Amino acid sequence: MSGSTTSRWTTGKRGVLVRSVLSVAAGFLVFSGFPPRPLWFLAPIGIALLTLILTGAGGAAPRLRAGFGYGYLAGLGFLVPLLPWIGVFVGALPWLALAAVESLYIGLFGVLAVLVSRLRWAPLWIAACWSLTEWLRASVPFGGFPWGRLAFGQSEGWFLPLASIGGAPLLSFAVALTGAGLASVAVTVRARVSGATNWTRPLAGGLVAALAATVVSLALGPTLPGMDSGDRTITVAAIQGSVPKLGLDFNDQRKRVLDNHVNRTLELADDVASGAAPQPDLVVWPENASDIDPLRNADAAADISRASEAIGAPILVGAVLVNSDRTTTNSVIVWDGDAGPQEQHDKKIIQPFGEYLPYRGFFRHFSSYADRAGNFVPGDGDGVVHADGIAVGVATCYEVAFDRAFEQSVRSGAELLAVPTNNATFGDTEMTYQQLAMSQVRAVEHGRAVVVAATSGVSAIIGPDGSTAAETPLFVPAALVSQVPLRTGTTLASRLGPIPEVLLCVGAVAAVAFVVVQRRRTVRPLIQRSTEKAPAVAGREDPHGIGDRFRAERGTERTDSGDHSDV
Repeated sequence: MSGSTTSRWTTGKRGVLVRSVLSVAAGFLVFSGFPPRPLWFLAPIGIALLTLILTGAGGAAPRLRAGFGYGYLAGLGFLVPLLPWIGVFVGALPWLALAAVESLYIGLFGVLAVLVSRLRWAPLWIAACWSLTEWLRASVPFGGFPWGRLAFGQSEGWFLPLASIGGAPLLSFAVALTGAGLASVAVTVRARVSGATNWTRPLAGGLVAALAATVVSLALGPTLPGMDSGDRTITVAAIQGSVPKLGLDFNDQRKRVLDNHVNRTLELADDVASGAAPQPDLVVWPENASDIDPLRNADAAADISRASEAIGAPILVGAVLVNSDRTTTNSVIVWDGDAGPQEQHDKKIIQPFGEYLPYRGFFRHFSSYADRAGNFVPGDGDGVVHADGIAVGVATCYEVAFDRAFEQSVRSGAELLAVPTNNATFGDTEMTYQQLAMSQVRAVEHGRAVVVAATSGVSAIIGPDGSTAAETPLFVPAALVSQVPLRTGTTLASRLGPIPEVLLCVGAVAAVAFVVVQRRRTVRPLIQRSTEKAPAVAGREDPHGIGDRFRAERGTERTDSGDHSDV
């Protein structure tokens, strides 16, 4: 392609349009790398394409507001196709509104990437800026929404072992760093083709950035614990009873949902008695398996006790409990035969606009489903329950997306992790596969086996290395039985906790602050020199074109491509 042709497609309104379309495509590439597609490698490619747009490859780097716009478009290209499960039964408005709001954070990444793109080792700072915006998105507002973190698209990829040393934050950073490094390599190669002479060092830097995570990950892979590791081994069962119908109204048939899980457990008990299945030491039921409060309803309590006695093991029962003030808690109760209810975990991280509705009076103007949002309150505790001497860390459904849930459980002695979940309200969308990938990342992060029990699927038993030992299809009653290790040793990620994410965010803030200070130091002397040479003339704000000269000089700095060490 000739230089004039390149210029025609990268400048003016046509250039803006091309970059806008490519930004959406970059976001869609990141989405395409998420489960259930095993195309995890598309995520760093999407980040690389977005980085090229934000750093001005092939032309001038965009201004800050343009960086926000391109980042925002990439966010829409990523999150709109990632989150349609939000609106399956409540309409498109909540889905699109959530995607629009969450894309603001990726727009912010666009601004920060433009700022730090001229620094040495820019791929490092660009990736750190992605980490900063992921942390913000997972924190505010209403406790944040971590869905769609880059880490959660890597459950089948070779970067996954990195979660064992730095958790999900380091895994996301590795994907972003690889993408930014690939962009640096692409720019350097293009500069070399164009005749640049100082290309060796930037090429080496880009290759280091692009390959570092891969090399470390491949080295860590063989060190991950498997199903044959641990202090001892137990047999667990995950019960998927399924639901009578899809949608928000499945709770109208709460007794049938409970009966489904009781009956499937009784069927498993028959298999155990006949020798067709091994005797479980622990049974895990999903979230909402009993939306009839078994602490208040004698019939529900009797049914659960009957199932526990028949299977000969304690059951972790997902139940909705009604409090004295008429609020509710989403709880997991250890139910042990005749002894009845024992310890319980009350869900601590509850879902806004689902389990509770902030500003209910305002949001009911936008959707008739607003009044159907729950009135749940968060619990407390350390996230660990004990069942027949087994310390189980519990993260109920939405909680698994948050780093702090299992982090606290493991530090409190959890030997095994459980994720009771209810995905029936999201139909046959990709939501359940996206959430399953989170459980795989958590398994590697903490070196623990994870039991996922879902009302309607997908239920799974996951090894400490993130591999799936057993898995159910959607909307089929099933019982998974498998041996899993109980482990007390901790990974480096468990011991460090939030420290890696804090360091990455501090690095991003420091890089941005450095650029802002440098820009101010550049601007002030330039204005001062221009003012001294051209004193103000009455009635004219800029008689000698000082502003134009200043903007021209800034533009020269922005488009100078003599040093390609900065991406």
